[in-house]
Amino acid sequence: MIKKPRSYNQYCPLARALDIVGERWTPLIVRELLSGPKRFKDLLDALLGIGTNLLSTRLKEMERNSLVLKEMLPPPGVASVYVLTDHGRQLDETLLALTRWGIPLLAQPKKPDELLLPHWILQGMLSAFNAAEAAGVAETYEFHIDNEVFHARVEDGRATGDMGSGYKPSLICSSNSEIFMAIAFRVMSPEQGMQTGCIKVGDIEVLKRVLRIFDPTKIMQG
Repeated sequence: MIKKPRSYNQYCPLARALDIVGERWTPLIVRELLSGPKRFKDLLDALLGIGTNLLSTRLKEMERNSLVLKEMLPPPGVASVYVLTDHGRQLDETLLALTRWGIPLLAQPKKPDELLLPHWILQGMLSAFNAAEAAGVAETYEFHIDNEVFHARVEDGRATGDMGSGYKPSLICSSNSEIFMAIAFRVMSPEQGMQTGCIKVGDIEVLKRVLRIFDPTKIMQG
């Protein structure tokens, strides 16, 4: 028997929204799908500890609430994947706001059993975007972190990002996640970052500009 989802039973937009996205794991499933279509196994690997039955239940609930749908990749992929609907993608700004709120919590060191996937870094960068520092800037920045590639584009005082390579990037940074996080949180200076050989395209001035535009330390300082 399928367990009926819990409800706050309140005629309130926030309560209604939380009835749908407030269940444990649901926001993190949305987070994963914001970076692109995912197979069931991809989601299972990224959501360590969820279990196959609970993931299956959550995905069915999200399909029923028009947040996700199932599609088949064209050949040669020929795999079933989950993608966000337009309704589901509207949660992007909400999750970015929550990510921004959670950045100060990263002041506590990463625990040995905590997972860190590179594409989460992109979401953190976008949540820490400083529009004032981006004034007059029109550039693309590409990052090769661990085994993933993503890019951020700054233009017209806005920032966007996506998985994969960017077009004519002004900066290409290649490193492991530990070094990248150390540079981003100013544990390692830009000069020290350059000494690791992480910059493949661009120079230290571009790196410093990126650090000013996507600056989590400003959020941590309040």
